[in-house]
Amino acid sequence: MLDEITFRNHADAALGSLKKSLITAEESADIEVEDQTGALQVSFDDGTRFVISPNAPVQQIWISALSTSFKLDWSEADQDFVLHKTGEKLKQLVARVINQQLGEEAVSLG
Repeated sequence: MLDEITFRNHADAALGSLKKSLITAEESADIEVEDQTGALQVSFDDGTRFVISPNAPVQQIWISALSTSFKLDWSEADQDFVLHKTGEKLKQLVARVINQQLGEEAVSLG
């Protein structure tokens, strides 16, 4: 388990990188990204919102999307937050759920 400062550093870096990628994706997809005191909100034209936030007590990044709560753990091997169930890294998972919501492959967060 990571210490709190290490978790915060990893989470801040991962969410900062994700935010930059999402802002770029706004140009090609019907999404709007907002930074709400450390949590990212992705809004869609139909009023749907996804929330991506760090959860320090359990040292995970949580994503609330598609009526599901995805909980990603830090992977030292991948140097990223990973959803163990699927092996998806943070940006892969976010791109997948956004594209599912949009019904098209509009977002690639590489």
